[in-house]
Amino acid sequence: MSIFTPTNQIRLTNVAVVRMKRAGKRFEIACYKNKVVGWTFSPALTREKDLDEVLQTHSVFVNVSKGQVAKKEDLISAFGTDDQTEICKQILTKGEVQVSDKERHTQLEQMFRDIATIVADKCVNPETKRPYTVILIERAMKDIHYSVKTNKSTKQQVSGFSCDQNTVCLIDPGCFREIDELIKKETKGKGSLEVLNLKDVEEGDEKFE
Repeated sequence: MSIFTPTNQIRLTNVAVVRMKRAGKRFEIACYKNKVVGWTFSPALTREKDLDEVLQTHSVFVNVSKGQVAKKEDLISAFGTDDQTEICKQILTKGEVQVSDKERHTQLEQMFRDIATIVADKCVNPETKRPYTVILIERAMKDIHYSVKTNKSTKQQVSGFSCDQNTVCLIDPGCFREIDELIKKETKGKGSLEVLNLKDVEEGDEKFE
């Protein structure tokens, strides 16, 4: 039994669609779901060799779900070329990945856990000298209302995440209690003041302000 398929239609399955509007028209490309996000964050030098792993086909569509391929004249009008591989690169770089609310929620949850896992691997509890658990890091991220950014890789987001902050400075012992209470208040009990060393100060050596 033969099935007639129009020459301007391509049927694909398990697709992540990346969409871009240009010159008043919509253009789409078909990508593999588990590859498209990684390509966006990969270095420019590695993108060329990774392109075939991301694209299901180098064809440019007006509607991926219906398999409708874009016309040559429309591509030239919008992109100034009919080189579909080059156009696919532009759409991958500047277009928007189309995902359902459920898929987006799943993606955010996974990225949230990945970030927490990386942070947990890098941090050690200064009191117990043991690593923090992923669950504890996740709880801390939720407490500070940490928001995952889908336009950045997990590594990029972790680079700005700190387990703790320590400041070493000289203070007047008479101000210890006042400063300790201030730190606890500002950090909601999570911060503390610790005496590292006691030093005799002669008049004229240091000045407390």
